[in-house]
Amino acid sequence: MSASTLKTIHAQGKRKQAIARATLFPGKGKVTVNGALLDTWANKILQLRVYEPLALAGELAQQVNLDVSVRGGGISGQADAARLAMARALSLYQPSLKPVFYEYDRLLLVADVRRKETRKPNDSKARAKRQKSYR
Repeated sequence: MSASTLKTIHAQGKRKQAIARATLFPGKGKVTVNGALLDTWANKILQLRVYEPLALAGELAQQVNLDVSVRGGGISGQADAARLAMARALSLYQPSLKPVFYEYDRLLLVADVRRKETRKPNDSKARAKRQKSYR
């Protein structure tokens, strides 16, 4: 099965509470996140973070369209989830990109499973300890 015979590819990515679903199909390089173009979504730093898989894909990025929907979590978690979903979709479309993504940043293909540490009883924060006074 070559890349040209595939019509659409679906991939998903998760980061903390955010879940992203990416749909890749032949097109002219248009990338939308939650219905908005990538250039207008979030702030510039997060846009560049989400754009990384496309930059590494090179010319392939101009031959496919990506439609990403992200739900849950905060804006940074959503950006990382979208980045993961896009990279997975691109690597499914063109398997030769897998080692390129893996060498650049492993988190482009493998989900970051770290989560928020739960709050402990009788303390205000997850790692806070009760203050002691010996006087």
